[in-house]
Amino acid sequence: MEQQRFTFKKNERLCSRTTIQELFDKGKSFVKYPFRISYMTVDSNEQSDAQILISVSKKRFKRAYKRNRLKRLSREAYRLNKAPLITALQEKNVKLAVAFIYLPGEMLEYTAVEKGMKKALNKLIKELGDER
Repeated sequence: MEQQRFTFKKNERLCSRTTIQELFDKGKSFVKYPFRISYMTVDSNEQSDAQILISVSKKRFKRAYKRNRLKRLSREAYRLNKAPLITALQEKNVKLAVAFIYLPGEMLEYTAVEKGMKKALNKLIKELGDER
């Protein structure tokens, strides 16, 4: 039995300015507390099945250490719970660009962030199934 690897590599990060701009202009979005999720399909020459961007508002969190902590928690929650999304994308042969925007004005504990991430990923899988 093959052991599952929980990795988050550089090519899984969404860095392209043009793709990010297009994602916010033309992508679809929904809210699953504590995140707003924007997503769109991208061309298949991308290296990773899903490229993600995590954003925390500077207006709500003035201190960088708080923003960085929330981004770390969100990345960790994604890293540990991304497997169902990746398998769904591989089955449908689709590549995705996704943005997770942290909404609340207070810092949540890791358990709340992880619970929200699981809900968001499940809704994202469901939305992909509805499109086809």
